[in-house]
Amino acid sequence: MKEICIVEFPSNLGLKEPQPGKEPGVKNLPDWFWKHNLHKAISNNIIRLDPPKYSNIKDVETQILNANSLVEYAREQAYLINNLLTQNKFPFILGGDCSILLGTAIALKQKGNYGLFYLDGHTDFMDISLSETGGVGGMAASIVTGNGHEKLTNILNLSPYIKEENLWCVGNREYDDQYENEIRNSSATYLSLHELRKKGVLNCVKSFLQEVETKNHDGFWLHIDVDVLNDSIMPCVDSRTPDGLTYEEFNKLTSFLFQSNKLSGLEITILDPDLDTTGEYTKNFVTNLTSTFNTFRNTIN
Repeated sequence: MKEICIVEFPSNLGLKEPQPGKEPGVKNLPDWFWKHNLHKAISNNIIRLDPPKYSNIKDVETQILNANSLVEYAREQAYLINNLLTQNKFPFILGGDCSILLGTAIALKQKGNYGLFYLDGHTDFMDISLSETGGVGGMAASIVTGNGHEKLTNILNLSPYIKEENLWCVGNREYDDQYENEIRNSSATYLSLHELRKKGVLNCVKSFLQEVETKNHDGFWLHIDVDVLNDSIMPCVDSRTPDGLTYEEFNKLTSFLFQSNKLSGLEITILDPDLDTTGEYTKNFVTNLTSTFNTFRNTIN
C-alpha cells in the first residue's frame, strides 16, 4: 500500500475577484479542511506549497490572469509531485482552484503516459476567446491537453501534459452548444451530467478503466471539482449551476475509481470557505469523501 501524502496547494490564481479588491476565498480551503478533520481522517503526512501573490490584472500577452505566476507555481508544483510519485507515494491534493492541475499534469508527463478523469460541473475546456474572466480555472482541462497559449501549455517544452484523447471530462451541466462544442470537437471523451446518468455511473467508470488498461497507461489522475455536486448540497462554489450529482451518485462513482490500482493521485478544488460560514456543507463533504476513500484505500498500491 502506498503512503498517502496530503499536499496543500492553496492557490486562487486561476479565478477572478468575486468583488473588487477581494481575493477568491478558495485559497483558504486547505486550512478549512483541517478545521473539519479531513487531514485527521486521511494522513498526518502533509506538505504545503504556497503560491505567488494574487493579481486581478490580465497578462497582456495571453489575456490570462496571473499567467506568469501560474507558470512559476506550476514548475514548483511539478517538482514536488514528481518527487512524491518517484517515491511511490500517493498525492492527495487540496486546492485551491482548478488551475492547480497544471503543475500536477506536468509531473505526470515527466513520469509517463497518464489518463485524466476530470469530474467537474463544467468542462473547463474553453478557449480564451470564450472566457470573460481570463481565469485559468475555467480552462484547465483545455490547457493541460495542449490547447491555448504556449506560455501555459508548453511549460518545460512538455506540451501536451495529458494527451487530449486520454482526457475524460465527466459531469458538466452547463448546457450551451457554443461552450460544449469546444470539447465535443476534441478527441477527449465527454460525458455531461445528462449523459452520465443515461449511461450509468458504473458503465461510465468501467469504460474509463478499461481504456486505461487497453492503452496501457502508467496510471490515471482524478480531478474533483466540488461544483460537480448538486447545488443544494454544495452551493459554496464560485460558479453555481442548478442540479448536479447527489452524494449517493458521487460516492458510487468515486468508490469505483478508488478501487482501481491505477489511480495515481487526486485533487479537490473550488470549495470556498467564505461561502460556507457555518461549515455545514464542508462537514458533509468531508464525511462523504473520507468515508468512501478510506473504505478502499488499501487498494492503492
